[in-house]
Amino acid sequence: MDQFENLDKHTQWGIDFLERYAKFVKERLEIEQTYAKQLRNLVKKYCPKRSKDDEPRFSSCMSFYSILNELNDYAGQREVVAEEMGHNVYGELMRYSQDLKSERKHHLQEGRKAQQYLDQCWKHMDNAKSQLYLRTHSADESKNEYAAQLQNFNGEQWKHFNVAIPQIFKNLQDMDERRTVKLGETYRSFAEVERRVVPIISKCLEGMVTAAKAVDQRKDSAIVVESFKSGFEPPGDFPFEDYSQNLSRTGSDNTISTPKNEGVVKPDPKHSISKAAKNKLWLFGKKPKAPSLEDFSHLPPEQRRKRLQARIDELSKELQKEVDQRDALNKMKDVYEKNPQMGDPQSLQPKISETMCNMEKLRSEIHKNESWLSEVEGKVSTRGDRRPSADVNHHTPHGRERSEGTETRCLCGNEFDDEFDNDDPLPVLGHCKALYSFDGQNEGTLLMKEDDVLYIIEEDKGDGWTRARKQSGEEGYVPTSYVEIAMEKNSKGAVTYI
Repeated sequence: MDQFENLDKHTQWGIDFLERYAKFVKERLEIEQTYAKQLRNLVKKYCPKRSKDDEPRFSSCMSFYSILNELNDYAGQREVVAEEMGHNVYGELMRYSQDLKSERKHHLQEGRKAQQYLDQCWKHMDNAKSQLYLRTHSADESKNEYAAQLQNFNGEQWKHFNVAIPQIFKNLQDMDERRTVKLGETYRSFAEVERRVVPIISKCLEGMVTAAKAVDQRKDSAIVVESFKSGFEPPGDFPFEDYSQNLSRTGSDNTISTPKNEGVVKPDPKHSISKAAKNKLWLFGKKPKAPSLEDFSHLPPEQRRKRLQARIDELSKELQKEVDQRDALNKMKDVYEKNPQMGDPQSLQPKISETMCNMEKLRSEIHKNESWLSEVEGKVSTRGDRRPSADVNHHTPHGRERSEGTETRCLCGNEFDDEFDNDDPLPVLGHCKALYSFDGQNEGTLLMKEDDVLYIIEEDKGDGWTRARKQSGEEGYVPTSYVEIAMEKNSKGAVTYI
């Protein structure tokens, strides 16, 4: 009986050990699930949130996005590991543990029944023996009964220890051996689950290495050059000219002061700017709103051409949508006319009219942008001689003339007179060299020829125009993009307008 109790304890320990291993597998797969979730969150955090059309085209960016995709696949394989561990290992172990518990309970109950039966046989034999002692001298019947019970007890005891108990012990041994075999199988499954995804993980890592090799610095540089190419030719050498007859030097060798002109009184440095000039904030009296950039004239020719072409393509797509909608409405109208029960044809007319109106607006916009595109393409084609188109006034920078469809504001009338009717000449802030000729036909502008050197007396305030003075004393505005400016920040009396 003491061995029976030992087997009871041993089999219980075996089941407890199996369930402990199952708990280990469960915690292992939970780690995999958490790891996969964190990897996916990391990928999501660093994935681009813009549409694919706006994604950078640089190879370094594309390689990084490829690495993110591979890492996302890698996270998926970690999820596969967790899922298969949960199903093939943990779930199987828990089901097997329940079966073992039921089988162990059954075998132990059989053992207890056998023990109880043996105990009953022992009691019967003991009772018969007691009766024998009571009837020792009285009856052979008691002797015979005692002998029969003793023989029966010996038979049942032999059967108990040589058949029943060995069979129960053998069943418990078989159960324990099967438990041990099952543990060995799940140990192997535990490793096989991850080993099956290792080739896929290796491919993910190889994909990351391939993405790293795809980084091409020359290709990225070419994209940058193409994106920011202006179309301008580099300026020529700045010519040497003798300014000794027109400039008065101060203590600093690089200081440029107001040119000496007959009839012009040298202003007092303390009062170099008159009160009226200080109060003027803008050439036209009131500072206008931000200039319209509808035609992208503020951009270099090449960039302007690209932006205009992109806008034309976008407008063309919108126009095609309107055309398709008009055709669909006309077809529906025809169906309604042939089958009045389906709807009123006149109910579609307002929508058709609206669509036609939208088409006309889009065609007008496309035509306007195509005109600007033809204009800039003509400029780019003639840029080699570094001379602008003859129709200069048509391209006057924004801020001096408004774009098509709005009233043109010229430099004329009292606005110009108020700006230039000033007894005190403005101080020289620097000098500039004309890159192109400018006819200065608008009142308030200054005529200049290519390579002319002018004095800067007022900086560009953001409208694309710079106020300059010739050596002869004539003043006016010139396009900022037509000149190369060198400011003298340390000049005595120089003022920087903000």
